Amino acid sequence: MKTAMISGITGQDGGYLAKFLLSKGYKVYGLYRRGATNTFSKLKEHGILDKIELLDFELLEFSNICRLMIKYQPDEFYNLAAQSFVATSWEEPVYTIQADGLGVVYLLEAIRGFSPKTKFYQASTSEMFGKVQEIPQVENTPFYPRSPYGVSKLMAHWACINYSESFGLFACPGILFNHESPMRGSEFVTRKITLHFADMVVNKTEKPLELGNINAKRDWGFAGDYVEMMWMILQHHTPDTYIVATGETHSIREFVEETGKYCGFDIQWQGKDEKEIGVDKKTGKIIVKVNPQYYRPAEVELLIGNPEKARKILGWSPKVGYKELCQMMIKADIEKAKNN
Repeated sequence: MKTAMISGITGQDGGYLAKFLLSKGYKVYGLYRRGATNTFSKLKEHGILDKIELLDFELLEFSNICRLMIKYQPDEFYNLAAQSFVATSWEEPVYTIQADGLGVVYLLEAIRGFSPKTKFYQASTSEMFGKVQEIPQVENTPFYPRSPYGVSKLMAHWACINYSESFGLFACPGILFNHESPMRGSEFVTRKITLHFADMVVNKTEKPLELGNINAKRDWGFAGDYVEMMWMILQHHTPDTYIVATGETHSIREFVEETGKYCGFDIQWQGKDEKEIGVDKKTGKIIVKVNPQYYRPAEVELLIGNPEKARKILGWSPKVGYKELCQMMIKADIEKAKNN
């Protein structure tokens, strides 16, 4: 039986990945930070909480990481743990860089010293491209991060490549573009949208949805597809870097329109910039308002990845399309609101 460790087990990707690995016959160790969370709701929703062995874990405690590597010697390690909110990274830049950057160096050092046969997957991010230097982005597109989060992830990304080339570790970064699901955290814009619309539909709330830059464009895929790609990266015979994306880009405005349509809203836009509002044509009610409070200090306007390398070498391609993803999320949140 193969063994796998997943840090960040309580997050969106952790649940989907654990479920996928269990279906492959793995023994799964779920690593979580006891001081940060005591909720395993996503694992319960997946129906796998009792199938995972949970272990205390702290990205910034090197002795803790070393003890885990010495004791368990996992075949595969998937690092999904991070301070993963871009907005928060501006409020907590030092912690973000410590956890997301230095924490990965701790992991690589522990693996190099105590479990060198462990294959290591690092969840890199499209936010590293930031102010994009070419469209679409590919594996060798120059990076230009626009937040402490992007900077810290870039440090971790290059650390993986360096440890692979310098010490022969099987360390692979997967550059994941935005990926969503009904398990997405409410702090992320897509889930913020679907939760609010579900509240409008079920509880008839009158309060408009407030958003920042609705013209920002992202390459959105389904988390369930992307965790399968994580696994495929570690099954290849040589370590390498891969873009994990759909090759399509859609604006936050489009996401609002698509999910709103499912709820019966016909959204028409009025005004401009920070004065812009979205009005339901049928009722005349304001559904969406732009609020400058949610603008980033440095905005990432356009992200779109080219997954051709993953398709050619690993045979991976996303199964869930953009519209299907939007409908999956809003449908799930409406059902949850009804059963609250």
